[in-house]
Amino acid sequence: MKKLRSQLMGNKRINNELQMTIFNIIPSKLAVITWLVLYLNFCHGQPYHKSWNESNNAHLTAQSIGPNAAAKGIDPQIRSIFQDKRGNYWFGTNGAGVYFYDTKTLIHYTKEDGLADNQVINIQEDDLGNLWFESGTFSMSTFDGTKFTTYSDQVKITNGTETDWKSKNSDLWFYAGGGGFRYSESTLTYLPFAPASFNTPSNAPFSLSRYGVYCILKDTKGNVWFGTQAEGVCQFDGKKRTWFKEKGLAGPAVLGIFEDSKGNLWFGNNGAGLFKYDGENLTNFTEQNGLNNTDFIATGKPDIGTLARVYAINEDHNGNIWVGTVDAGVWKIDGNKWTHYTTENGLTSNAVNTIYKDKNSELWFGTDSNGICKFNGTTFTEWTIK
Repeated sequence: MKKLRSQLMGNKRINNELQMTIFNIIPSKLAVITWLVLYLNFCHGQPYHKSWNESNNAHLTAQSIGPNAAAKGIDPQIRSIFQDKRGNYWFGTNGAGVYFYDTKTLIHYTKEDGLADNQVINIQEDDLGNLWFESGTFSMSTFDGTKFTTYSDQVKITNGTETDWKSKNSDLWFYAGGGGFRYSESTLTYLPFAPASFNTPSNAPFSLSRYGVYCILKDTKGNVWFGTQAEGVCQFDGKKRTWFKEKGLAGPAVLGIFEDSKGNLWFGNNGAGLFKYDGENLTNFTEQNGLNNTDFIATGKPDIGTLARVYAINEDHNGNIWVGTVDAGVWKIDGNKWTHYTTENGLTSNAVNTIYKDKNSELWFGTDSNGICKFNGTTFTEWTIK
């Protein structure tokens, strides 16, 4: 069994509290200081990007899986959960790689097996059944069931003009430091939000800016939504981009985007809370329901009874909306009825990084330091490998 790694990519809670303090106190110097804090936390003070080639020539590094990847337990810092087309589960961690579980066998993969980074914050699957793993350092790997392939310098860097921005239904989208990566027809393209006057620098995709992307959603109509570091939310309909910044959505980072069964869009903001967009109106649910945390915005102090620092959003089979926070547990919204769950109700941690609904419509809650738990309709129970 591989020895579990606990090399974390910075303390997320402290990092975000610093973000919010900077936003409130020094607006004119916000961007420079915030990016510096995040940069140092992500890479322990070391440059994290590689030398990327601006040409279209692919340079991929493939590595076959070794025979000693069996594992008996999962690292407790869960950042992402995904169930593939075959029904297998994948659990991404904050610094210990990713775990594969087919309900019988647990396998642990890390950089030693070819993974691009041991932090896995997002997992998706393409039309061919390849798994894609993304890290906070804006690096990514694919897994075809036999080997990992890491994109080391295959990227087409554009200047972000209207001609550059395009989209197809089969495209995959990934986070980048000043915009998004689009993977289409075997080409990875960097699309910055702020158009460059001249050639975009080759390190731009890996240098965090106000336009840095933390979350992406492709909705049922084909629109692509991006949650950014400080510029709110951007909607791209395949032709034009529309920005949503009002009511406090811009400023603190947008860390979660979700579309419910009625077509409403939900945005999770790390400071301003929970937002809902019904196609016409944007509502700040946190402010509307008096669940703000003004102390956090001023000093970074958490408050267990608030809904200010939203990291994850999902919907159960009954149409209830579930909202995970990094410091105040989970909220369930059933129409006008709001229910608050914390560790007192069996939640393994009040810091919830991700909420995932599997093919059986069961909700999985990945926490910051206490593993995974599930909800049985009454209380939460810790999920463990049997």
